[in-house]
Parts: sequence; C-alpha cells; structure tokens
Amino acid sequence: MAEKSKILIIGATGYIGKYLVEASAKAGHPSFAFVRESTILSDPVEAKLVESFKNLGVTIVHGDLYDHESLVKAVKQVDVVISAVGHMQLADQVNIIAAIKEAGNIKRFFPSEFGMDVDKANTVEPVKSLVDAKAQIRRAIESEGIPYTYVSSDCFDGFFLANLVQLQATAPPRDKIIIPGDGNVKAVFNEEHDVGTYTIKAVDDPRTLNKTLYIKPPKNTLSFNELVAMWEKMIGQTLEKIYIPEEQILKDINTSPFPNNVALALNHLTFVKGDLTNFEIEPAFGVEASELYPHVKYTTAEEYLVQFV
Repeated sequence: MAEKSKILIIGATGYIGKYLVEASAKAGHPSFAFVRESTILSDPVEAKLVESFKNLGVTIVHGDLYDHESLVKAVKQVDVVISAVGHMQLADQVNIIAAIKEAGNIKRFFPSEFGMDVDKANTVEPVKSLVDAKAQIRRAIESEGIPYTYVSSDCFDGFFLANLVQLQATAPPRDKIIIPGDGNVKAVFNEEHDVGTYTIKAVDDPRTLNKTLYIKPPKNTLSFNELVAMWEKMIGQTLEKIYIPEEQILKDINTSPFPNNVALALNHLTFVKGDLTNFEIEPAFGVEASELYPHVKYTTAEEYLVQFV
C-alpha cells in the first residue's frame, strides 16, 4: 500500500472544515489543521473544537491566511492542501495559491467549493459574487498549473433538510410549506460527514486528479415535491403547499435583508433554475463520488429526516 498523503486543512474550524479534519484523521492520513492562534484564545467553542482535533491525533499548525510565511511553512509539511475557508475569504485563496507555488511540493489542492459547480451556475446576486469568486480561484489554480480537485457537494443537509428549506424555521414544518417554483426540479442533498468522507477518499485517487468530484448519490437526488411527500408520509399528515413563482422569488431576493436574500437566491438557482442537476457529468471534466466509492454508506435524505419526526 502506498503511504497516505499528509493533508493540511485550512479553515479547519469552519462549518465544513471540521468534518474534513475528522474524516482525514479517521481515514488514517497524517492530518494538519491550520488555525489562527487568536481564534483559539478568543473563542471557547473553537478552542474546544481544536482540542477534539488533538484527541484525533491531528497536528495543529498555527498561522494566518494573511501571513505568507506561516502559510508556506504549513504547506511545506504536507502533500495535499484542502481549503474550507468561508465565503468572506474565498477571493483571498490567492494567498494559498502563492504559498503552494513557493513551497513547490503539493500534489493536490482542493479549493473551498462544497456547493454547486460554479462553472455551471446561472445565479443572481447576492450569490453571483460568491460563485464568481470561486470561479476566479479555479482559473488561478489552472493558470498556475497546480494539480487540483474541485468538490461539488450541492446542498448540505444541515442547511436544507433540517428545516425543509423554510426560512427562519428550526425544524421541518407540520402544517404548511413554502415551495419555490413548481416543486418538480431535482436537487441534491448531502449529509456533512459524507461530504468529508468522499472528499478525503478523493485525495490519493488518480481518477479525481484535475477533475470535479460530484457528490450526487441517486437516493439523495430529489425534487422538492418528492421531499415533501417523504416528510408527509413520515409524520402521517398532509401539508398545505404554497408554491412561489419565479417572479415573486426574484422580487423577494431584491427586497430581503442579508442573510435571507442569500438563502432565497440559493433556493432560486437550486429549485427553480435546476443548476445542480441540469447537466450530465462527463468523464472529460468530472466523476461521481457514489459511483467511484460504492462501499461508502452514505446517509440518505430519508434517513436524515427521520430524526425530526
């Protein structure tokens, strides 16, 4: 067996970063979490998270995305860099690219993606800016000739299924439900641990080199109407369904405050435009995770929803 790559996760304490760190350590990769020292000192929740990383055998590397020397030093210790920085720092991944170029030892870079395929998204603001920032980082990676894998994991269960896409709700509804569009457009839902598992599987896989890894398990590719029917069956109730036409959604995006406008714009591209599923994955640019790794037992949307019954 070839030795497992040493992996550095930047943005390790973020929403998806913590799942990547956990998956990396559990898969037996020498794992490194890039963490700002000030973050640990000022935030007890993050400090606790970093302690849990240490308990998994993860090496904590102190540094800052805006400190070139600390970045280069961290990058030189590993084979693979995975970025999970948040949306405010997407454009600043040029700093990671610069460090990778200087270090000269990286076999693969995974930029912060973990959403829709940004090269296939027809978005409106405020999401368009985020998509554009990710696309610009892709182009920078490619122009520098850095080996890469882009991960397209579509909808996180924690954001989309935990409240069945109802703004401000903390659980799936039991009386009425608001459905963007006609409810027939297919979307893809993935549990966060699975996103971590599939991403780490791809690290040393030659089939994912310079490709997009699409996480689109068949049982998690569902329309809004299918999701609602699944939920109704679970709770033994029929919900009142309120369908919102596209024109109204676009108006609501323009008049809603942050972060509601972001959520509405995401719903528009996902459930109205169908940008997650309106293309075929072709071998020239992509591979599908559940086909590549059939032995991974992923969490189905149904299994995730059951906890809220």
